[in-house]
Parts: sequence; C-alpha cells; structure tokens
Amino acid sequence: MSGFLGELFGTAVLIVFGVGCGAGVNLKKSYANGQNWWYISIAWGLAVAFGVYVAGTFGSLGHLNPAVTIGFALFGFFPWNEVLPYLLGQFIGAFIGAAIVILQYYPHFKDSKTVEEGNTVGIFATAPAINSPVFNFLSEVIATFIFIFTLLNLGNFTQGLKPLIVGLLITVVGQALGGTTGFALNPARDWGPRLAYTILPVPNKTNPNWAYAWVPMVGPILGGILAAGLVSMV
Repeated sequence: MSGFLGELFGTAVLIVFGVGCGAGVNLKKSYANGQNWWYISIAWGLAVAFGVYVAGTFGSLGHLNPAVTIGFALFGFFPWNEVLPYLLGQFIGAFIGAAIVILQYYPHFKDSKTVEEGNTVGIFATAPAINSPVFNFLSEVIATFIFIFTLLNLGNFTQGLKPLIVGLLITVVGQALGGTTGFALNPARDWGPRLAYTILPVPNKTNPNWAYAWVPMVGPILGGILAAGLVSMV
C-alpha cells in the first residue's frame, strides 16, 4: 500500500507543478504567459524532483513513471508483485494532479476560448513539433532510453540530494532532446492529464488528440526496457 500511495501522491505533485507550468505559459491572461523552453524544462525538472521526495516520504521508490517501473521489473531491478500498485498510483495520481490544475486555472480556461489563446491539450499532454509518427516515436524512445539509462546509475534516487539530481537530468533531457515531441518520457504523465482534459468540464476545450497518444505510451516504455536491458548486461 505504501508503494501505491507514494506513487499516487508523488505523481500528483509532479503533474500539479509540470502541468501547472504548462497552463501558466499557455493561457493568455496568466502572468507567466509566453515564457520560453528553458522555463518549461526547469519547471518539469523541479516537478519530478519534488515528486520523488514526496513519493519517498510515503514509502515508494519514486518511479512516478510506468516506463521506469516496467523496465526495472523486466530485468530484475524491481519486484513484479509491486508493479500493478505502482502503475495504478502513477496513472491515478496524474489524473488527480491534472484535475487540480483545471480547478486552479478554471477562470483562465473560461477566458481563453481558442487554441490561439492557449486553451489546448498541449497544457496537459505532449504533441510533436513536426508531425512525423515514426520519428516522433523514435524521439520518445531515444529520450527515455537516455533518461532511464542514466537513472539506473544513481542507485536509490529518493535519498538525500539525488531527487534534485534526477530533476537536473530531466531538465537536460528536455533541453537536449525534448524539442521534438515535448519529452513525455512517461506514459502516466501524458495519458492521465490527457484523460482529465478529455472527460472533465474544462471550458472551451479543444481536440485532445488521442490519435497521437500511442507515441507517448509506447515510445517511453520501449526506451525504458532497452535502457534497463542494456544495464542488466553490463
């Protein structure tokens, strides 16, 4: 139960900070409207760092990400009996975090009536800068591979300053590799908020773009499996 709760609360915190940044940057009357890619990358990095701290306090290992959990389990870095509670915590936590952001920014969604005014699923979920499904998929595989390969060299990353190191890792992955697809790296981070945007009463909502959603689901999971597999062989 501690794994489920840790992943739920940690992922919710991750999404409140990360998606909250997305809302602030996009919605037209937000004071943060129009901030740049550096602002977004560092915000997501800090979001992950503090999410890991919260998860660790509640007794989980701070995965916050099915690509981490599944890749680790497949190659013996994590017990299979913990996989389902972790995955449930991650997806439910991501949905809850997105719902909190919707509540926080509700008047801004109401006042932003079009995509041009910032009311877009891009606040909640990823989309490609250039729509090229094969290369979008490869971008997520590569970015997640680099992220999880490095993560596996940090040991228990809920301890001490290591969550901040993980946050810096997310930031540099975003800066170096995230400009192609928005660096989902994490199926729960994409699908939980995308579902919240789809089914909750967000004013003036636009297309949730589920046709693209397979990329941030399958790409990160494959990248995580490849990274864990490589580390297990060396």
